[in-house]
Amino acid sequence: MRYRTLGERGPTVSVVGVGGNNFGARLDEDGTKAVVHAALDAGITLFDTADMYGGSGERGGSRGDGERLLGAALKGSRDNVVLATKFGMEMGREADLYGRRGARPYIRHAVEASLRRLGTDRIDLYQYHEPDGVTPLEETVAALKELVHEGKVRYIGCSNLPAEQVTDAFVSTQNRYHLLDRSVEQDLIPTCLRHGVGLLPYYPLANGLLSGKYRRGEEPPPGSRLSWRQGWLTDAALDKVEALTEYGADRGLTLLQVAVGALAALPAVGSVICGAMTPQQVTVNAAAADWIPSPADLAVLDAIVAPGERVV
Repeated sequence: MRYRTLGERGPTVSVVGVGGNNFGARLDEDGTKAVVHAALDAGITLFDTADMYGGSGERGGSRGDGERLLGAALKGSRDNVVLATKFGMEMGREADLYGRRGARPYIRHAVEASLRRLGTDRIDLYQYHEPDGVTPLEETVAALKELVHEGKVRYIGCSNLPAEQVTDAFVSTQNRYHLLDRSVEQDLIPTCLRHGVGLLPYYPLANGLLSGKYRRGEEPPPGSRLSWRQGWLTDAALDKVEALTEYGADRGLTLLQVAVGALAALPAVGSVICGAMTPQQVTVNAAAADWIPSPADLAVLDAIVAPGERVV
């Protein structure tokens, strides 16, 4: 596993991270522990969750279960990882009790709740999950900086903010980014580079479209994300998937290795956050970053999916 600084001022993170949106929602305590321990064995140090994870999925879990299960799985290893979580999305009645999700009273409540669920005394990276559309960003940042001063949070980041709101107040931003959607390269990545902010891509495998398990003319595997999510298995997307598969085959790589390795090599990217359902998936995801594309490799990739292009 390779490691790098997140942005110019952030923590050192593994080039591949683990996303915790399956914890509680699709994985129980034992399944979560198996995935987390496989990640630790692979050298992964970045674990990303959110306060609202665990509240949907076939297990019928509750919001907050994702943090609880991740915290339990990391017992004994807490000091060896970068623990990231997020606040600011719908958490039921909490907005009624504590007000606007970007305002100080809500943030003070949210961080204490996350610390309790995670079973830790500090959060390494605390991220504003999405803007509430009302609170001035300066107010949100000021409240987050209080938490850093108090030692409850080490670094602050954001997620899903438009490029014009991403500033050097944050060490990182988390946004949708994969080889079939390079639209963040138009505005967001130049902004990140200008302010020294690291980018944490989510959906790096395009909801599994870049995992290699979907093929033209075949039904999606039962239970897979794209067996029920609409609008992804388009002819245009499958054309690109086939071109990227051939690109990988020419280099002795799987499609997944192309998807993860190439993304990790693009400007501003700190760590590629991959979800997983099994220890085997974690191991494969971690190993995918072993491929480091050359400038010539990236140039050929740009000819398949142009910088800034969005296919799906």
